[in-house]
Amino acid sequence: MTSIMASKGTSKTPVDDLSEKQAKVEHARLQAEIAEHDRRYYQEDAPTVSDAAYDALRRRYDAIEVRFPQLRTLESLTQRVGAAPSARFAKVRHAVPMLSLDNAFAEGDVVDFVARIRRFLRLGDDDEIAFSAEPKIDGLSMSLRYEKGELVTGATRGDGTEGEDVTANVKTLADIPHRLKGRGIPAVCEVRGEVYMTKHAFLALNKRQAETGGQIFANPRNSAAGSLRQKDPSITASRPLGFFAYGWGEMSEMPADTQSGMIKWFEHCLFKTNPLTKMCRSVEALLKFHRQIEAQRAGLDYDIDGVVYKVDRIDWQERLGFVSRSPRWAIAHKFPAEKATTVVKDIETQVGRTGALTPVAKLEPVTVGGVVVQNATLHNFDEIARLGVRIGDTVQIQRAGDVIPQVLGVIEDKPRGAKAYPVPKHCPCPLKTEVVHEQTATGEEGAVVRCTGEFACPFQAVEHLKHFVSRRAFDIDGLGEKQIEFFYEQDWIKEPADIFTLPERNRKIHLEEVEGFGEVSVRNLFNAIEARREIALERFIYALGIRHVGETTAVALARGYGSWDAFHAACLKLAKDDAETKQEMDALDQIGDTVIESLHDYFGEAHNRRRIEALAKQVRIRDAERPRGDSAVAGKTVVFTGTLEKMTRDEAKASAERLGAKVSGSVSKKTDYVVAGPGAGSKLADAKKLGVTVLTEDEWAKLIR
Repeated sequence: MTSIMASKGTSKTPVDDLSEKQAKVEHARLQAEIAEHDRRYYQEDAPTVSDAAYDALRRRYDAIEVRFPQLRTLESLTQRVGAAPSARFAKVRHAVPMLSLDNAFAEGDVVDFVARIRRFLRLGDDDEIAFSAEPKIDGLSMSLRYEKGELVTGATRGDGTEGEDVTANVKTLADIPHRLKGRGIPAVCEVRGEVYMTKHAFLALNKRQAETGGQIFANPRNSAAGSLRQKDPSITASRPLGFFAYGWGEMSEMPADTQSGMIKWFEHCLFKTNPLTKMCRSVEALLKFHRQIEAQRAGLDYDIDGVVYKVDRIDWQERLGFVSRSPRWAIAHKFPAEKATTVVKDIETQVGRTGALTPVAKLEPVTVGGVVVQNATLHNFDEIARLGVRIGDTVQIQRAGDVIPQVLGVIEDKPRGAKAYPVPKHCPCPLKTEVVHEQTATGEEGAVVRCTGEFACPFQAVEHLKHFVSRRAFDIDGLGEKQIEFFYEQDWIKEPADIFTLPERNRKIHLEEVEGFGEVSVRNLFNAIEARREIALERFIYALGIRHVGETTAVALARGYGSWDAFHAACLKLAKDDAETKQEMDALDQIGDTVIESLHDYFGEAHNRRRIEALAKQVRIRDAERPRGDSAVAGKTVVFTGTLEKMTRDEAKASAERLGAKVSGSVSKKTDYVVAGPGAGSKLADAKKLGVTVLTEDEWAKLIR
């Protein structure tokens, strides 16, 4: 029987049995691994680990931090919602953010999800929780805004905060009413759902495209997205797109008080909803429904990749609230990934933005789930050793989450490669710079191998520029990876500021005369560059490419300091080891030592400061927006301490953040309120010493009410 060499993966030692030293080592290793996966997924659109494997890393990392809170940092929470909107369409700012769902891959994850809800809401084991369960459509998320019953805007999810205005296109879809009819239509009503294409329509479309020499789409989801993003609405109208309604955004009033009630209201308004949606009142019922839908999956005429469970009561949804990337009251239970067997033809080493060397397996092409796979990541050189992968080995791979190529293990009873793949001693860049093993928090050798060349290494310099113009950073349309590589080779763009001086320097370059360009494309590129001379603070911070400063961290820093001048001044002080500045930054919610050290090192380098100063002269950086400025605690810094009796700590924190407050983990002279329950200790003492206003739980409730 064929067998597979299993990866050791994370430590098998239960978290409860880890010593503090063991926890520090594994925490540091997991942090580096998760950060690299995030970079691949969010910055390069090239994820290299399965959703299930990533989720397992996240769960163990979080469990370690729960047991050893002194290790807690923000990086493990860095998750993004989607892709930044394209500059081809006008941007629409969502009144209510369109967030992504957390994922469950095993039945135990669903059990944990329900248990977390019970703990959060302080429900007993016998208290019933009703869930609305529905197939997870693999399509394009859409928000439809109606004012006085008229459809005024159709917007994609984008990055969750801003989307693309595709109003003219969505008006061509038969499933989307232009006017909501009937009684009780709210003055403002945002209906959210999924635009999709059926399987038979997808096959027919690709056949027509092949006959006319048009673009061939990889799957129905891509065809739906491509069809909806046409500049000419008549092209969208010619494509057979459908729409399922399942959620809402801003509502001036709610027509129902349950998720299931809202689904019925959508049907009343002539929207299509998924007929397979079902009410489930226990974990067992949820899991049974998941198995039933998985069995029906192949026979459905639209693609699904799992089942979504949502708490039915809307008042409970509001109490549960959100974490930084997803609602607490919903989860997507994904289906298992598809697998195949192939041969490793070669192993190549790629260099990332931070200098990390990543081995990539070059495979004999193999079809997995309808997609031809030729490359798969091996993550790092420790992973090669754990898997025992050699050139010439036969391996099993899977498209994890139906998308991501991943090597699962080696087929032992097939011919093996001649020798193990060595860890490189030099970077593959022309400089052949020496590489080093990254050290863990305990000073031990880590799994990540880095090139020490930094900006002198052309691979790293180019990756930094790619990150800078990426969709979640400056998002400059027409300046993609190929253009960045070409401009870098020509010495036209060597650092970010060069992008904004390129139009002026074009009088000597004459880019419109270069093969592959023309007057129209050059004019569009320069217009896109000009459009990005103004940028939000959080995007600017993220675009700098500072290690451990992802999107969520950038938002936290932007909200904490408010303006670029304030943040820049703090970082310059931090680089000079100013203890007070470090303490103030550490007081920001979830900003820990790892982020502070990265900022210290980044701004401590003279060449980084020079690059930033040159860039700042070319752009205008908007101050951070404050959420919910109409509440009594908007912009205030709050610390919760002691035992809260009327709500859980998570619930208190969630409600404060919804009202625009900043929740800190420590008390400083900049703290506005300390909410103290029974058993409050050192934080209460610090508040009294510093003269910070101390509130009881009842006083806090009265204030926010």
